[in-house]
Amino acid sequence: MKFTQVRNATLIIQYAGKQFLIDPMLASQGTYPGFEGTPNSHLRNPLVELPCSLETLLEVDAVIVTHTHPDHWDETAKQVIPKDMLIFAQHQADADVIRTSGFTNIRVMADNTDYEGITLSQTDGQHGSDDLMSAIGDRMGEVCGVVFRHPDEKTLYIAGDTVWNHHVQQSIERYQPDVIILNSGDAQIDGLGAIIMNKEDVRAVYEAAPKATIIASHMEAVNHAVLSRQALRDYLITHQMTDRVRIPEDGESYTFHE
Repeated sequence: MKFTQVRNATLIIQYAGKQFLIDPMLASQGTYPGFEGTPNSHLRNPLVELPCSLETLLEVDAVIVTHTHPDHWDETAKQVIPKDMLIFAQHQADADVIRTSGFTNIRVMADNTDYEGITLSQTDGQHGSDDLMSAIGDRMGEVCGVVFRHPDEKTLYIAGDTVWNHHVQQSIERYQPDVIILNSGDAQIDGLGAIIMNKEDVRAVYEAAPKATIIASHMEAVNHAVLSRQALRDYLITHQMTDRVRIPEDGESYTFHE
């Protein structure tokens, strides 16, 4: 297995001989206005450029879209990804949204979806606290994570846009992942709090999965993600968590051997 941090929540995962593009936000730096009602909304997204060419990112076998918010499935992705590319969606509603952009090869992930011998398992998440979801749950919508399994690979869990909660805990307990990717940028809604993991959530996962390597993604690329890589590094040092938590720069890769 090879993990590559592209930008924001966009990743390349090489797994059991297949290559996946995760949550493609592919626009050039500054293409979109900042998200209204969030910190630093005067900044334009994405905050940084892609670390590689679009052509490189499109050399994949399949795309996984954990949800259709524009920092995970943007207008540029809709334009440049081939319309016959295999795309995995979290449920039929998202599949229908993706199909409206002309895509023709969409599969809905289930509990155990087989793809060329790889088992993909959709997992639940929650895009904010219970209070936040009570206030603006319709706006935040439904999100998912995904677990990758194969006899010749380590088990990988991409938690997606979720805070730490029972959904994440149950997924860790059920799948016992060797590698966990967390969206850790502490993205915020003004007055309502975090909608993805913050540093305390990373610590909760670290403690819940004492044998897993944890990778912090979704950082320093959109206006409302307020936790910097350096601040998370400092927190890891303070709490003696540097042994199993990695904070990749955009374009950085890690390889994991079974």
